[in-house]
Amino acid sequence: MDDAAVAGCFRDKIILVTGSTGFLGKLLVEKILRVQPDVKKLYLLVRAPDAASAEQRILSQVLGKDLFNTLREKHGLAGFQKLVKEKIVPLAGDIGDRNFGLHSSRADALYKEIDVIVNGAATTSFYERYDVSLASNALGAKYACEFAKKCTNLKLLLHVSTAFVAGTQEGLLLEKTLQMGETLRQGYYLDIEAELQLAEKVKTELKTSKGGSSDQLEKTAMKELGLKRACHFGWPNVYTFTKAMGEMLLAEQRGDLPVVIIRPTMVTSTYQDPFPGWIEGARTIDALIVAYDEQAFPCFVGDLKDTMDAVPADMVVNATLVAMAVHWNEKGQVVYHVSSALQNPLTGYVFEDACWDYFSIHPRVLENGKPLQNRRPYLFKRFAYFRAYLMLVYKLPLEMLHAVSLLLCGLFSQYYNKHNRRYSFLMLLVKLYAPYAFFKGCFDDTNLTRLRKDVKMCGSDGSIFNFDPKSMDWHSYLLNVHVPAVLKYGRKKKGSV
Repeated sequence: MDDAAVAGCFRDKIILVTGSTGFLGKLLVEKILRVQPDVKKLYLLVRAPDAASAEQRILSQVLGKDLFNTLREKHGLAGFQKLVKEKIVPLAGDIGDRNFGLHSSRADALYKEIDVIVNGAATTSFYERYDVSLASNALGAKYACEFAKKCTNLKLLLHVSTAFVAGTQEGLLLEKTLQMGETLRQGYYLDIEAELQLAEKVKTELKTSKGGSSDQLEKTAMKELGLKRACHFGWPNVYTFTKAMGEMLLAEQRGDLPVVIIRPTMVTSTYQDPFPGWIEGARTIDALIVAYDEQAFPCFVGDLKDTMDAVPADMVVNATLVAMAVHWNEKGQVVYHVSSALQNPLTGYVFEDACWDYFSIHPRVLENGKPLQNRRPYLFKRFAYFRAYLMLVYKLPLEMLHAVSLLLCGLFSQYYNKHNRRYSFLMLLVKLYAPYAFFKGCFDDTNLTRLRKDVKMCGSDGSIFNFDPKSMDWHSYLLNVHVPAVLKYGRKKKGSV
């Protein structure tokens, strides 16, 4: 199988995509339309109350992005609009509902049409409400599987997960399926139905408590519950915890359905396709780049000798499409870690050097026109030392200043608020990313390596479906592509330090 054969696999096919408004979802839709304009139809399921609202969301949040500029240039504006009208069909629904929340007549018609389902819908926040994460990441996978089993002509269900369903385990982490109930803490069993009931019970208790609960109180309580339950079973955050649940439910429900699970590691901006450096917002390690740009933290936690397993978004999409073609109508389930650490490791040294080099070449300028001095943050190799340092050097003086400010009728309140926000931002980053700053696991990529070897050209440099991390120079990519992309899409107002 070569590039042409992979692209040809999608000719005259009908594909249903969930999560098309997400980062990877947009890339997937764009790539299919670009390499195979003869795809028969792309149904894009989006959360919306009606068809008109669904169409508007697709136009504004997907097709309206500059990601599609290459397609616009290729076909011309009129040709692009014609392509979209013929191929794209928005569906108003919800991944967290059975039958995607579709009307029964609409669902019945789709059962007879769909060839492939790509389930990419998810909430990716590390600190999301428990009920929201359960509905999207856990039940969403279950309902996608139930829907797929009703499709009479279905050739494949592809589920997008995350490599970090492994939590913070150490050693070689295999491309294997998760078993129902397994946890990351020895002696514990995960009862997903009990977790669903617990989330509803807590919500009900909040609403029926004396005086009721405000929306903000319920939101905070559900976020704290999600983090508490995740940590209880051994996961560092609610995102990876509920994504693991989704995989378990999928494995239990699938029967003999052909299933492929794609598990990317940390996803970065596009390497080359459709153009280098497309990204949305600041993602994972990108928050550190934004903070570096703002000089928002003088120190952090981690070890520069450690490997950061990251992979460009277009390589994730390319691996996804090749896997779909290879496993077309093939019974069984296969898991792919779309990763880089074993083939082309990115160390903290390379990452930090690229940031330093970029800001040395492109110094930041404050509102007063003066350049902002470039400082390398100090890294603490132990979290306890980091926390103690911040408490003594920053938090304690800040609170003393706050007390004085109160005595002087708020004289220093503006200064206090500014620096307290910076302190809170740093602590939020640490809370979200510290578990991965000391990550000692290594993702096995045996299946992905075999996928590259099993197809001619596909997966190699020069292929339109390149997903070979060896084709990258990390320093060059970070310096010339990724860091500027993050600052373009994720930068705050210039000079806001």
